[in-house]
Amino acid sequence: MKFRPLHDRVLVRRIEAEEKTRGGIIIPDTAKEKPQEGEVIAVGAGTLNDKGEIRPLDVKAGDRILFGKWSGTEVKLDGEDLLIMKESDIMGILEGTAEAKKAA
Repeated sequence: MKFRPLHDRVLVRRIEAEEKTRGGIIIPDTAKEKPQEGEVIAVGAGTLNDKGEIRPLDVKAGDRILFGKWSGTEVKLDGEDLLIMKESDIMGILEGTAEAKKAA
């Protein structure tokens, strides 16, 4: 199924937190919090500015982002749990995270 968010909405896949700490302690499911990091899957066209022109969003598909703990609406598409949120719910874009993980 293809899904295209409207206006300033963004479709996000949560990135699950690590199962272990750096020291090797395994974190049980009951102690884990919902991850606040995700990958942008799809973005809407943008918002209208005061002149009636469409302003594109700052995020794009493939970006890794941070968002608030209670941000977005949970949806299930093709059996996968995803989030739909407004661009204003996104706190920032994580840059250079793929390279940092490869180096570690």
